[in-house]
Amino acid sequence: MAPKMHRTAAHPAVLSARALNRATLDRQLLLRRTAMSAQDAVAHLLGLQAQNTKPPYFQLHARLADFDPHELSALMESREVVRIVTLRSTLHTHTADDALTLRPLVQAARDRELKVFRRGLAGVDLDRLAAVSRELVEERPRPVKELREELLGHWPDADPLALTVAARCLLPLVQVTPRGLWERGGQVALTTVEHWLGRDPEPVPAPDDTVLRYLNAFGPASVKDMQRWAGLTRLREVFERLRPRLLTFRDEHGTELFDLPDAPRPDPDTPAPPRFLPEFDNVLLGHDDRSRVIPEANKGRNWVGNQAYGTVLVDGFFEAVWRVEREEETAILTVQPLRTLRRGERTEITEEAGRMLSVMTDATSYDVRFGTFLDFGD
Repeated sequence: MAPKMHRTAAHPAVLSARALNRATLDRQLLLRRTAMSAQDAVAHLLGLQAQNTKPPYFQLHARLADFDPHELSALMESREVVRIVTLRSTLHTHTADDALTLRPLVQAARDRELKVFRRGLAGVDLDRLAAVSRELVEERPRPVKELREELLGHWPDADPLALTVAARCLLPLVQVTPRGLWERGGQVALTTVEHWLGRDPEPVPAPDDTVLRYLNAFGPASVKDMQRWAGLTRLREVFERLRPRLLTFRDEHGTELFDLPDAPRPDPDTPAPPRFLPEFDNVLLGHDDRSRVIPEANKGRNWVGNQAYGTVLVDGFFEAVWRVEREEETAILTVQPLRTLRRGERTEITEEAGRMLSVMTDATSYDVRFGTFLDFGD
């Protein structure tokens, strides 16, 4: 039975971590795979974290029925999705429409990032830097090194890194293909999103619609949750404006949570199958309080030194890390549990690993192994 809802502000329902977990997994398409297209999934999720080229493909495999990585790759080639720095100053894969609207929405965060590099930009006219950078990358997509060298020709006393960071902050730059394509690749080359898509820039949108979309994909959530996800501040007034259209709850710590009235909030005991997620998956980074997915005991345990590892959700929570290595034609997937797994859980993880490897590698055979977490540092 779903948690009982009380609509009065004085006595909002309290949602346990497990109730929040199941609601979030449902919104994130992780309770069950969906027949949604890759393009629709990217739009629903408001983008896919994409610092590296492969994680967006693994994110979709964990969520979509019969996912073919070439589907997302074809969308990139046809410019229906793009790779662009947006949320939290990090690279994301977005639909073309979202790239044109979310990027200006989070410009304030880019402005803050730019201030960090102000010493390296002493004497640089930022308006001229933006104009020169735009001319360079719209003439043809420029590799980062080439763009940096061209800008140094105009401002030889400036810090080289600061110049390229400033160009990225001032302009909505996309990484053009073949960078990011499945089973292909290339160096990073940049142009403006408007030039790449052949579309005029969009005006800065009101944040209201994005708040509603965020709750649809990540709710129930607090104001701080969305601010952390977007890299923005001062969203409280937007939530207050939308309050008459929303339900409110509390988590077990008393934090106020907002949600869409008709959004799914499954029974906390709803089964959650194991899922192999890449590093930096949406569900791991979409909230300020991440305890709905990451148990307190496992915070930070998908990192060893500077290396981030893939995450295994077991019963909906982060309970193991994983990596894949190749020995000739065999893909070897090693799972490092963070707690003792029951026999049934190990069986389900092994079966899910087989599904993932059969789609996401071209290996002719695979081997699933269970180790201990400490082995990952060796």
